[in-house]
Amino acid sequence: MATTMTIRNIDEQLKKRLRVQAAMHGRSMEDEARDILRAALSASPRSGQSLIEAIRARVSPLGEVDLVLAPREAIRNPPEFDT
Repeated sequence: MATTMTIRNIDEQLKKRLRVQAAMHGRSMEDEARDILRAALSASPRSGQSLIEAIRARVSPLGEVDLVLAPREAIRNPPEFDT
């Protein structure tokens, strides 16, 4: 079933790039936009790994880093405002 979709407030530069890319492929802007959406949405979904797993996988080849933690001090007593 065909559906009509309107996209408002497209930046002029983006619209110009879409027009040029469509002309390079020999099709209308609408066909080009349809193809871009189809390609973007047909890609396989992401791996589903958590953010920490993704960061660890990206950083682990660089080696481990030992961080020196600053010594902690006892919490000071709050000031008294009695006069």
